[in-house]
Amino acid sequence: QVQLVESGGGLVQAGGYLRLSCAASGRAYSSYAMGWFRQAPGKEREMVAVISSGSLTHYADSVKGRFTISRDNAKNTVYLQMNSLKPDDTAVYYCAAYQQLGVYGPSPVPATYKYWGQGTQVTVSS
Repeated sequence: QVQLVESGGGLVQAGGYLRLSCAASGRAYSSYAMGWFRQAPGKEREMVAVISSGSLTHYADSVKGRFTISRDNAKNTVYLQMNSLKPDDTAVYYCAAYQQLGVYGPSPVPATYKYWGQGTQVTVSS
């Protein structure tokens, strides 16, 4: 069983930045692919950025060049650095994980992820 706890959300003006963190409990963290997803009111949950157990990354087109996902296996933590934030980035951001067998890229599909955090609110004002 893996438990995920997000932190770092908040209110920021457009053009500003935030760094989200997701701390994972449980064993074999390094074998898990991790992802950040978001859900805005009235919209479906969407992938933001994902990172494989081997640190391969994949980003949504809407955040490429602005967001960076990274992981620190020694701290069982995955990060999402968000720069040049826009009002459209306003959403609840969720951290998620699944145990990845083999060496390949991380899945961008939410249904692949078995474990989810409780979410953290990010609000970007114009």
